[in-house]
Amino acid sequence: MSNDEIIVGIDLGTTFSLVAYVDAAGPHIIRDENGDGRVPSVIGVTPGANGAPPQVTIGWTARAHAIENARATVYSVKRLIGKGLEDIRRDLPYLSYAVSAGPRDTVQIEIDGRRYTPEEISALILRALKERAERHLGRPVEKAVITVPAYFDDAQRQATRDAGRAAGLEVVRIVNEPTAAALAYGIGLHRPPPRARAAASPPGHTPLPIPSCPTADAGGVAAHAGQTVAVYDLGGGTFDISILRLEDGVFQVLSTAGDTHLGGDDFDRAIINLVTEEVHAQYGVSITAPATKQALRTLAEAVKIRLSEQTQAEIELDLGRDRVYRRTITRAEFEHRIAPLVEQTLTLCGQVLRDAQLTPADLEQAILVGGSTRMPLVRQRIAEFFGRPPYTALNPDEVVALGAAIQASILSGKQADMLLLDVTPLSLGIETMGGAMGKLIVRNTTIPCRATEKFTTFVDGQTAIKINVLQGERELAADCRSLGEFVLDGLPPMAAGMPKVEVEFLLDANGILNVSAKELRSGQQAGIQIIPSHGLTRAEVDRIARESIQFAQRDIDAHRRIDLRNQVEFDTHKTEQMLARVGHLLAPEERARIEQDIAALRKLAQETSDLDELHRALTAFGHGTLHLAEIGIREALVKGDKEE
Repeated sequence: MSNDEIIVGIDLGTTFSLVAYVDAAGPHIIRDENGDGRVPSVIGVTPGANGAPPQVTIGWTARAHAIENARATVYSVKRLIGKGLEDIRRDLPYLSYAVSAGPRDTVQIEIDGRRYTPEEISALILRALKERAERHLGRPVEKAVITVPAYFDDAQRQATRDAGRAAGLEVVRIVNEPTAAALAYGIGLHRPPPRARAAASPPGHTPLPIPSCPTADAGGVAAHAGQTVAVYDLGGGTFDISILRLEDGVFQVLSTAGDTHLGGDDFDRAIINLVTEEVHAQYGVSITAPATKQALRTLAEAVKIRLSEQTQAEIELDLGRDRVYRRTITRAEFEHRIAPLVEQTLTLCGQVLRDAQLTPADLEQAILVGGSTRMPLVRQRIAEFFGRPPYTALNPDEVVALGAAIQASILSGKQADMLLLDVTPLSLGIETMGGAMGKLIVRNTTIPCRATEKFTTFVDGQTAIKINVLQGERELAADCRSLGEFVLDGLPPMAAGMPKVEVEFLLDANGILNVSAKELRSGQQAGIQIIPSHGLTRAEVDRIARESIQFAQRDIDAHRRIDLRNQVEFDTHKTEQMLARVGHLLAPEERARIEQDIAALRKLAQETSDLDELHRALTAFGHGTLHLAEIGIREALVKGDKEE
């Protein structure tokens, strides 16, 4: 790849998503005009007026209108991607939007009669990040490194790749989130102190914080080359724990474990369940209305955040019909409810240490990643488990995106002195006779990797073999996840046990699997890149990508329509305020004309489909109210002089 090529790093999160890049000054989060790098992973859909296509809002705007638009606001979609309906059954009571079963064991989100796949929703978020990067960099962005939880299985990784492709991005690498965080942490071991780089950082950018050397950092341990670290990543929807060795520019993952269904959403649900139980006890009603569900979810998240800073928080929920639920929840009460969830993460920490054949004393750092690590109970229990204060100098919301950008810079040739050695989180194998799981690649094997195994037939004259590719740790195929099947046929009929079938697994650096099989006596062979038995087909991904281009102008027009209507509402409202203040200073006929213009412009904004006409009318309205604006400014200045 060219050194001039732009490859961005993207953290596609459950709650927030971010995009970053690397330049000569280091890695940077790309921020909005308010300096916030986060884009809420929330999509809102509202029906178009008069047969127009639906309007889609992304990020903060969608989040702000989530309660009033509860049925058509999608959040936490990362928990649905690459999953079947049975996989997400326990999430359904907490969702305000409708989810149903789709083809090939997929889930689909239903909004106003249209069905969306989780990949489509994720693609909208990715496209928003792509556009943010393009605006900031002033050039097209076509390639990205996207992070996923380390414990994402093959289906979820493929689905994430599909979402990137549907967003118009070539996903050059899928990187595990804890590994990306370790890259961001470890880059400080190979760069000069911040003072030497401060002048090179462009305005509005936040370069990666560098751990101070040799004094102790926020975690209490001095950073130095040659470290074994634990990355504890507790995000909005998932948890990962990885052990890495960092030495001489090599980042080697020794072991990893996790739970793709444990995160901030579950801590919110502890509060949701408390409120739901008490509302039912006090009023005898269940919270089922989508708007109330959404309001309760928003309230629970806010209370959780407040309890990280305060020892108690007030809860108030309007249930309608003069029923208002109020109570005070203390931090101690909240921590009692979430303690089992935190203990689950520590059980996985113990597992990952055993897999790496290490103890907490063998580690230099326990690095915290993910917004949920801000909770005091999490920090307290991590300090107790690892025997030292956790490392908290890096922004837990941003560190994964920064690491993804660093990996992107390595792939683009900008940093050639670093090597990333990741592992596969789950074992891979095939179904053998009797429904057993025959493992070819065991979990925590360094990737990329290759494994082969020889099998034979159990039936005389067998001319075809069906190969069922599995992922999981159980010994029976029925207890593991089937990633896909293919058939090796055309075998010459032989006695049972005579054919020699060699199965080869190739696992690439993205954790994507290719499987092939060859009968050695006859030379017959077959193979596939594993495409999960559920999820989007290649044709569906291509369709989404084509539609993003095909409907680009329509989408631009829809966005422009929203902007113009918002501007009309703003300008006419401000003009009405000005008329109320200084309208008496106008000639009666001029005031009457402006009032008529206000009504006409608002009517045009609601009725016209000609955006150029609306733009011209808005411009003319601005010219027509100049005299009023001048009077308003003059009166404001006179009033200011008098007050002085």
